[in-house]
Amino acid sequence: MGRTFNRTLVEVVEGDITKIEVDAIVNAANSKLRGGGGVDGAIHRAGGPSILDECKKHDGCPTGESIATTAGDLPARYVIHTVGPVWYGGDRAEADMLASCYFSSLARAVDRGCKSVSFPSISTGVYRYPFDDASRVALSSIRDFCARDTSIERILLVAYGAKDAGRYSEILEEFE
Repeated sequence: MGRTFNRTLVEVVEGDITKIEVDAIVNAANSKLRGGGGVDGAIHRAGGPSILDECKKHDGCPTGESIATTAGDLPARYVIHTVGPVWYGGDRAEADMLASCYFSSLARAVDRGCKSVSFPSISTGVYRYPFDDASRVALSSIRDFCARDTSIERILLVAYGAKDAGRYSEILEEFE
């Protein structure tokens, strides 16, 4: 299932983000950039120690921002680490910070000449951001970025399970 925003194809896929061949994989990282659980842990485990070695060169990463590192043993050239907001009910600028994660990550990908990028669902795991709300923020941010920059040809929204992939696809259908 896909939709084109400007000239960029945006697709929802179900699978393991660490196995998808793209130029850049976005990591839902923690602010210390030291690996963790969920997607972050999976990316660090699959990519090997060179990712963590490069992360250690940075003094963390603020919420809504991103940094790029090598992809190590992953089938990508880069990992773009972004720190999503913790959900506190929506009254603490969570949507703005989440949108910034997508903009910042896409800008880092463009800076590195990437043509394809895969995203997990940022902040919807242990950070408790409601999936539907996070998906709408993600898609709005991607659409708005693609309206200004057409250098990325393909963006994959990677859902780990069929339920999330189905819901993400339904929400993508809402967008023009």
